[in-house]
Amino acid sequence: MAKIKTFVVNDFQTNSYLLYDETNEAVIIDGAANSNYEFERLNNFITTNNLKLKYILNTHGHLDHICGNFHLKNTYNVPILMNFEDNYLVDNSLNFAYAYGFVMEKPPQADLDLKDKSIITFGNTNIEVITCPGHTPGGVVFHVEKDNILIVGDSLFQQSIGRTDLPGGNYETLIENIKNKIFTLNPQTIVFPGHGPETTIEDEIKYNPFFELRIYN
Repeated sequence: MAKIKTFVVNDFQTNSYLLYDETNEAVIIDGAANSNYEFERLNNFITTNNLKLKYILNTHGHLDHICGNFHLKNTYNVPILMNFEDNYLVDNSLNFAYAYGFVMEKPPQADLDLKDKSIITFGNTNIEVITCPGHTPGGVVFHVEKDNILIVGDSLFQQSIGRTDLPGGNYETLIENIKNKIFTLNPQTIVFPGHGPETTIEDEIKYNPFFELRIYN
């Protein structure tokens, strides 16, 4: 059974998720720590629990989600996986950071491209990649079906959605992808967003003001 540990990191209060199972293998999703204190918290949890990090995964390429990749890559020397449609965001991340007054190390480009329905395996756990552009062109969500876990980055929030007014964003695309790719999953699936509290697919179908109300029997 997969377990999930949440770290709220950096000036943008980004949710960084460490996913691991009984084999002690692990992946980190949006490992966006950006200070020595945040790095130490993450590293101490990994060391204390004898975890072996296998992959660095990114839901998308915005700076507040990739700003820890330089440290993670240098420390653990494991592949970075991200949809290559967001490579331009990585390339320009320092320019974006400067505009926000945000200091970060230049993140490396991803090693492997994430495609729709790709399967990422660590330990006894399979993660299905579901492409979900709209917040960014290369946005993806990570689905662990057996444990009803869905890590969605900034595509979906509790009673909200990701912003689509940044370069590469598209409101209609995001709405359609959430409806057709996320809301069709098990309603009891727990949704872990890139910022803010967790929710469920059922609650978002019922209460998210961006979507029509649907009632489950």
